Amino acid sequence: MEVASVSNEEQDLFGAVDALLEQVAQDPLPAPAERKRLREAAGLSQDQIAKVLKARREAVGNWEAGRTDPRPPKRAAYARLLEGLAARYPAGSTVPSDAEAAEASAPDIVEASPLAADPAIEPEPPTAPDTAPQSILPQPAKTAVPPRRWASTTKPSMSRRPAVKKATAKPATAPVVFDPRFENGPLAVVEVEDGQVSAYCVGGLVLDVPAKSIPALVDWTLSEAKLGAPRLNRSGKDADPLIVLTEAACERYGLPVRLSQEERLSGRLPVGHKVLKQLERANWQLTRRGFGPWARIYRPAQGGKRNCVQLCIPSWDALDTRNWNDAAQLPAPELARLLGTYANRVMTPRGSTAVTGLELMTTLHPPTRASEPDETGKRHSEHNPGSLGIHAVECAPCEAPDGHPLLAHLPRFHQRTPDEVLVEEAYDWARTLTDDECLKRYLVGIDVNMAFAAAANGTIVGLGAPVYVTSPVFDPKMPGSWLVDLSHVEMDERLPSPFTPKGNRPQGPAWYATPTVAYAVELGHSVAPIEAYLRPENGRFLDGWYNRLRDAYVATMADLGVTADLSPAGFLSAMDGYRQRDPQLAIVLSAVKATVKGGIGKLRERPRGGGWRPGEPWPALKRPTWRPDIRAAVISKARINMHRKMLKHAAATGQYPVAILSDCAVYASDGPGPLDFLPYKDGKPLPGGFRLGVSPGMVKHEGTQTTLWAESVREEHGQELNLARYIKDGNVTATDNGE
Repeated sequence: MEVASVSNEEQDLFGAVDALLEQVAQDPLPAPAERKRLREAAGLSQDQIAKVLKARREAVGNWEAGRTDPRPPKRAAYARLLEGLAARYPAGSTVPSDAEAAEASAPDIVEASPLAADPAIEPEPPTAPDTAPQSILPQPAKTAVPPRRWASTTKPSMSRRPAVKKATAKPATAPVVFDPRFENGPLAVVEVEDGQVSAYCVGGLVLDVPAKSIPALVDWTLSEAKLGAPRLNRSGKDADPLIVLTEAACERYGLPVRLSQEERLSGRLPVGHKVLKQLERANWQLTRRGFGPWARIYRPAQGGKRNCVQLCIPSWDALDTRNWNDAAQLPAPELARLLGTYANRVMTPRGSTAVTGLELMTTLHPPTRASEPDETGKRHSEHNPGSLGIHAVECAPCEAPDGHPLLAHLPRFHQRTPDEVLVEEAYDWARTLTDDECLKRYLVGIDVNMAFAAAANGTIVGLGAPVYVTSPVFDPKMPGSWLVDLSHVEMDERLPSPFTPKGNRPQGPAWYATPTVAYAVELGHSVAPIEAYLRPENGRFLDGWYNRLRDAYVATMADLGVTADLSPAGFLSAMDGYRQRDPQLAIVLSAVKATVKGGIGKLRERPRGGGWRPGEPWPALKRPTWRPDIRAAVISKARINMHRKMLKHAAATGQYPVAILSDCAVYASDGPGPLDFLPYKDGKPLPGGFRLGVSPGMVKHEGTQTTLWAESVREEHGQELNLARYIKDGNVTATDNGE
């Protein structure tokens, strides 16, 4: 076919015309929810799009939320991007994952679980390729709810209970992921009322449940309920459906409403229980966790379909009140809304918030992917670059917690010194008030939003095993543990040392994570490491984890009336009583924050349960995600971030904190609010200092007490009392012992 040529002059003219059209034309854009769907379908982050379009990430978020639209010339470029993504990822299109492609073409490859051998984090049940189509269509909750339907072959009752209306009265305002395969949402709460068994789904939908037993309930869930959630990464797997059983449902299906003391200690039903026998007769299997508060029931995959259902039993303490408040006591429709919001914004819960936080890391960055086709056209499972892989790696001796097998040679009751053990923890520091501070009327606490999540963002962490090096040259981009003497670094005594959790000045060589040593260099001090355990294989493994949890946090705060576009005064006003605006979403917010802290903490899970002795391995050590070095790096960076802001604040204002606890700092102030001591000029914060706002890394008002209160409680409980621990409500319930 002959193609007509175009002269250079014509090309220039066409280019000029196109540029002019871009300036005057308003390029059509899809609906805001569709913009987000297309980005997520392509596996792109808001940061990536912002970088390409030379915009801020917050601007991309506003475009996707429908709050604003891009202006020319960014509008034309954004429209072009979305048009291209729409061509590749149309609604209802089939996008097989890398893992599915590998399994479909190489069924003889068995993928090892990245979370094996942990009693709290179970390995994935055996699976086979899932070739069902994936269509991700985020819509506002009020429009994304599918029509009322009945996932049962039995004739439905035509009367619906009033509780359904209660559930639909307060929909979450953030977009909800919708997939035809999982049109009824990620989970359902099974309730029994007046003899009728019903499954309450996200959005107010109610399904009749014909199942008469737990095995039948599992069968119904997989065959008729259309529950589950699409994968969060191209190389990952879809989330299994979650069934939550109320107390009445437990009674209906032959389960105890409460576990006995012995059952609680073991964390499961005893062998021989009638429900376990029913499952065995029906050829259903349980993971090593057994039938406990978070039971996983599965069969080996058949016909290319996963056969696995997660159960959650709130009356067995599945929903820890420290993270979920009174969620277990909510009516079924409200509990479905609460858990469904968390599932859509974070992921379908797989256990405690700590377990879910850890699993989210590998869900967003799976350990394996599909290879390129070999000479026969088959794909195979291979290591996914940038992931933690499928095999556990040994930690460095200095990174090992007490009782670790690497320390079995140490004498009993040996107390390791700073040059033997890496201690990177959050701040717990306080000092006496100066005379000038005592003259101020108030003590005001400010708290860093999602401090550990903010610290995880952009942090380079080790992906492989450590390499021992002597007399290394310090490299701030090399993750690892460094033995270095920082005792020569002097700081103002009104500030804690940035190098120790208690704020004490180092007394000699000690082990530090890379962010801590890098900060010493940033402050202008020389460092000469004596030895180090370095990880040449490294990457920004936690970036996707941070992005997911940041978006969940910001979206939930927006639903509670606290948005990112507020002025400092407007932000403080919006924060006043924000939890009371929607108590259920306030619980979701607490769970999101607990997912961050719990996920980081579980990277160094300690032995649990009886029978373990120091020097013996425990199950968590077999996980690729048992990584105390990553935990240390994140906490180190969070502490350094805090110190950097305090140092900037002190240099600009002459004000110093009187107490710090993790992500909360307390300052003496003439007024009762943060704006009474935080320096804002023309509405702009101090560069590099504390900034009021909703995003992770910004600060909010934690609480205010009077200086007289501080003098009183310290007189009663001791001058070393950390005031930051009690600044929120002023109640000192016990003598401060630092725990």
